[in-house]
Amino acid sequence: MSGKDLAAREEERRVLRRQAARVLLLPWLLLTVALLGGVRVAARDRSLLFLPPPLITLVLAALLSALFVRARLVRPGRWLGSHLTVLQNASHALTLLALFAASAQAFNSVLPEAGLLHWVFALFFLWTLWNDQFAPFDPTRLLRSLAVLFATAFALKHLLLGGLHTGPEGGGWSRRIVSALLEGVTLGTIDLPAYAPATGYLSFFTLALFVAALALVKPGAEDEEGRTVLVLEAAPEKAELDS
Repeated sequence: MSGKDLAAREEERRVLRRQAARVLLLPWLLLTVALLGGVRVAARDRSLLFLPPPLITLVLAALLSALFVRARLVRPGRWLGSHLTVLQNASHALTLLALFAASAQAFNSVLPEAGLLHWVFALFFLWTLWNDQFAPFDPTRLLRSLAVLFATAFALKHLLLGGLHTGPEGGGWSRRIVSALLEGVTLGTIDLPAYAPATGYLSFFTLALFVAALALVKPGAEDEEGRTVLVLEAAPEKAELDS
């Protein structure tokens, strides 16, 4: 077997592995994000709380879905259509629905639950996603932008603001920094419930899974051409004809 044949077979196996990961792994990642995005751990008794996504997170998820399509991260024409079987259309439709739910829960994970900061974060996300609708994006650049966006929101909520309600003796450096920044501001408008540090770990794990799921959604070479396997299988015959 020639080197070209080996390379062709290796490329075909890579494409099949990616497609298998999309079919088997992607739905589980999205459903896990949809479940964990609303989980909180109470600081008092360490009980699990499940918070439904606020209405604003559904608006943010809709804007993010539009950005997925605009950046060609998701191509509805390749996911749904008459060229696919009924089972494939149903599977892809459920995956897209899970992607929307996971997007809403990813925002739910990094939005403060109540008070003035809830709306400050929500307006920040709205402004960023609305401006992104008019910016040039490709799938790779979009993934990097979203990773930075969620990382920034995570750091602000769970690292900086998380020290505000850890008790009078807790908080450490984050409590001192926030207190200095908010000196002279009425703290009554910043109504943050107290959660255990495990909530931050769950949020970090949720966001990491969400970015990993988006990396699986990202189109590969087989999506760009739509006929990668056929070309690889026809390549040896073409070589024989040329010789």
